[in-house]
Amino acid sequence: MGNCQAAEAAEVIIQHPGGKVERLYWPTPAADVMKTNPGHYVALVILRLSPDDKALTGPEAAAAGAGAAKITRVKLLKPKDTLHLGQVYRLITAQEVTKALKARKNDKMRRCEAIKQQHEQLRRGDGAEQGGACEKKVSDSPSSS
Repeated sequence: MGNCQAAEAAEVIIQHPGGKVERLYWPTPAADVMKTNPGHYVALVILRLSPDDKALTGPEAAAAGAGAAKITRVKLLKPKDTLHLGQVYRLITAQEVTKALKARKNDKMRRCEAIKQQHEQLRRGDGAEQGGACEKKVSDSPSSS
C-alpha cells in the first residue's frame, strides 16, 4: 500500500537550536515559521559530499567514514520564501546571523587588502607589464581599448 520512504520525503523538517525537530506536512511560508519563533531566521540546509566520497556508496562509505566528509551550506530564506516538502531547514538566531555577516565582511576586507599588497609589489618590482595585467583583473569595471 504505502511506501515508508515516500512518507518521510513528504514533510518539512525544521531543526531548532536546542535540538528539537519540528515536522510539517504541508508547504509553509518562512514568515509563518519566523512569527512563531521570534528572533530567529529560517535557513535551508544543503549537504554536499566531497568529490572523493561521491565514488563511495553504501557500506564502503560507512567504512571509510564518509560522514565527516560532508560539506554543509546554510542559505538564509526571505520571509516570502516557501518551505518545501522533502527539505531540511534550520532556525538560526539573529545573533548568529549578525556574527556570520561580520565575519564574511572582515574576510572580504582581508582578501581585498592582500590583493592590493600584491598589486603594489608587482608594480614596484617586476615592471609595468605584469602590474597592468594584474590591474585589469583586480578592477571591477572593464576598460575599453
